[in-house]
Amino acid sequence: MGATEPRLKAPVAHGLLWSRLCLVVGAAVVVFAVVLSTGMGGPQVSEAVSGFGLCYAAISAAIASLVCAAWYSGRARAGWVLIGLGTLSWGLGQAAWILLDRHGDEPPQFTSMSSIGFIGMVVLTSAGLLTLPSPAQALANRMRSVLDGLMVAASLILIAWIFVVAPRFDDGRDTPESLYFSLVNPLGDVMIITIVLYMLAQHRGRRPFSTLMLVGSGIVAFAMSDICYAYLNLIGEYRPGSVSDIGWFAGFALILVAAMKPLPVEPAEVSEAERNQPVGLLLPYIAVLAALLTTVFWYAKVGHSDLFVAYTRSALILLIVGRQLLTLRENRNLTRNLEARVAGRTAELFASEQRFHALVQHSSDVVTVVSPEADVLYQSESVQRVFGFPARMFTGKRLTKMIDPESGIRLAQALRQVAGRPYATTMLELPVRHRDGRIRQAEVTITNLLSDPSVAGLVLNTRDISERKELQDQLVHEAYHDALTQLANRALFRERVSEALRRRGPDDDVTVLFLDLDGFKEVNDSLGHLAGDQLLVQVADRLRASVREDDVVARFGGDEFAVLIQAVLSSDDAEQVARRIVEVLEQPFRSESRDIHVQASIGLAAASVLGEPEGDGAEQLMRNADLAMYKAKSAGGACFAAYDPEMLAGLVARLELEADLRAALDRGQLHLHYQPTVDLATSEVIGFEALARWEHPTRGMIPPTEFIPIAEATGLIVPLGRWVLSEACRQAVEWSAQSGGRKVKMAVNVSVRQFDRADLVEVVASILAETGMPADQLCLEMTESVLMTDTDDNLEQLLRLKALGVTLAIDDFGTGYSSLAYLRRFPVDTLKIDRSFVERLGALTDDTALADTIVQLGKSLGMATVAEGIEEFGQLAALREMGCHFAQGYYFSRPVPASEAGELFLSATVKGAA
Repeated sequence: MGATEPRLKAPVAHGLLWSRLCLVVGAAVVVFAVVLSTGMGGPQVSEAVSGFGLCYAAISAAIASLVCAAWYSGRARAGWVLIGLGTLSWGLGQAAWILLDRHGDEPPQFTSMSSIGFIGMVVLTSAGLLTLPSPAQALANRMRSVLDGLMVAASLILIAWIFVVAPRFDDGRDTPESLYFSLVNPLGDVMIITIVLYMLAQHRGRRPFSTLMLVGSGIVAFAMSDICYAYLNLIGEYRPGSVSDIGWFAGFALILVAAMKPLPVEPAEVSEAERNQPVGLLLPYIAVLAALLTTVFWYAKVGHSDLFVAYTRSALILLIVGRQLLTLRENRNLTRNLEARVAGRTAELFASEQRFHALVQHSSDVVTVVSPEADVLYQSESVQRVFGFPARMFTGKRLTKMIDPESGIRLAQALRQVAGRPYATTMLELPVRHRDGRIRQAEVTITNLLSDPSVAGLVLNTRDISERKELQDQLVHEAYHDALTQLANRALFRERVSEALRRRGPDDDVTVLFLDLDGFKEVNDSLGHLAGDQLLVQVADRLRASVREDDVVARFGGDEFAVLIQAVLSSDDAEQVARRIVEVLEQPFRSESRDIHVQASIGLAAASVLGEPEGDGAEQLMRNADLAMYKAKSAGGACFAAYDPEMLAGLVARLELEADLRAALDRGQLHLHYQPTVDLATSEVIGFEALARWEHPTRGMIPPTEFIPIAEATGLIVPLGRWVLSEACRQAVEWSAQSGGRKVKMAVNVSVRQFDRADLVEVVASILAETGMPADQLCLEMTESVLMTDTDDNLEQLLRLKALGVTLAIDDFGTGYSSLAYLRRFPVDTLKIDRSFVERLGALTDDTALADTIVQLGKSLGMATVAEGIEEFGQLAALREMGCHFAQGYYFSRPVPASEAGELFLSATVKGAA
């Protein structure tokens, strides 16, 4: 309940239960009051109900107070314990009076057990209320509260003395002892009420206020019964069970309800008015005024003075004087504090003003205050630092006439825009001439402070943003231009294409040229990337010189360039530009050490043949030019080709075939055919070459020439090659077992993409181990391009493969570089003579001499030779005469499925080999 020690847990967990408790307690009070006020059942019943009812009420209030104390901690718990013990003391005193001290209608004596219990309530309850924690206060406030309480107590005691005690002294019927004893409880109640009022004044607006109100109301009811009892007892008319006993019962009931009242979980907000204007502010003066008026009427009635009254009045005067002195002291302190705060605030405002002035004068912004007509009312000194002009040049001048006419018009419009709206703001950018003649970009923020009496003008905050604008322009340029050549990049080129397509009229055409340098990779590989960058810069310069003034040249990255051409429909401007580009690029480029020759493949795509555009058509037009470029490159390069819709159809078909090929690997649509290899000396089938075949579910058999390049380009050749190698080895092991252990030489093609993989050797080794294929019976065939790319890495791969024991063969020998250097360097076992040299054997031609040279070369290097593509007996006879070792071709057998190939192997020879 206190300000610093909150309740740990509410004794009554829910407000509904407390409401029901209030109803039960209220009903008990009503029944008790009805029985005592009506005399129901006679005096003996009323006396019994009063005696035992008061005992029960006091003990119940004591139990509730002690239960409540269990839910508090610290001073709050101690305070409720004392309140509970006080009510328990009264209840025990009442019980003692009923059982021990009662003699007829005689009141209890001062030294009886009941009297000790009654007096104990006054002492314990007062101590409990004073023990309860109170809000933290300054010493002066505490002293004032004590003085207020003493003033109220003295006033109430004076009133009670005049109306109750003094008449009894005048009668002389009571002894001083009995008179004082009869006044102990009423005066104690006055003290307790004073304490409650004091605490209520402190707790105004706080959580325990309602609980204190209930306790105070109970004490008031209790005091009323005590006063009635004292009065009736003094005049000898008190009877137990009379109406005056109702106040005691109601007082205990209110204390019980207060103890069990639940408090809100969250503290209530206390308003500033409640803090500064407590309810007890005028209470002491009201009590003193009532006491003084009572004494005035009493003097007028009795006509003489009383010593106790005089002393009490003197004490009240001293208390009032003390309170006023305390108030004067507080007012003095308050005045000093106020003066100090005013002085501090004034110094703070002055410092703030000086700081603001310094900030304005030394700010990077130029602060100008103008009238709605643009007359300068104030100009900060920072204008000289930013724009080079002294501030006095602007003061009193019209600002719109001191800048260029166009900027002046724009500034005047902005001023009119904000002038009619208080605190409105707008921003604009203006070119401002510096005193040295340079044009600077300025950002001006205009704020309407006409309604502010300290400004009374339009405030212009101007800052020089020239460097920021330059940086922005630089960033925009870098974002839309290639860093190496300073040409437009892909993003800017696409925007220009989109813009050209939007502006295109019915008689206009928009054409995109997409070009790729032929042989640029070789320049990078041989001369280095620095030489390649220098070449790209020279190419960009030649492209700028080859196009028209309005054409846009861009670099997309690497060696890819593009040109945007806008011309009249049906003109050949685009072809002429493409032709000039081809011609200028045919001229050699000069590097530091040599002349470099590169050519370009150019694709043209015109908007007139675009068809139904996708979106704005820019991406579609650029894609079409790219397709046309690949058409030119496939034609040999150094030329240009125009886009044809069939190119897109071919690309779509290729993409569909690629997707189907990916699915074919998973669905088992691929299988192997085997072409036999014949020993020309014995005419015996010694092995086979494994060839992949694709049986498409809807398109039928797809030739390897269609799907193998796609697999190479997409990387699918890697899983495809692994599957071919595994299946071929498994089949060779199976045939060898069927033939009683006869060896089968199995040849499998390995692509460049497979050699690019670092795990090729591990893959081959794992397949040999899985299938049980002898390493010396596996021949890996590769083209000459494998030996010419990444030479050192591929040499390492070949050496590792050779270490496994496999045989290595060069396929289609004679159609590539045919360098003796790499033949000696690489561990090759077999040369396969290309079919182009075999098909014209039997006649005295250059091909016959070349084929014979390859056979003799193989013999001299210790290599076996295999001739491909034998279709006639004359070719077979010529190869035997040359001394060729092995042969393949339709003359012996076409590539056949595994079942037919197995029969050929088991029969040992093929038809026509002998």
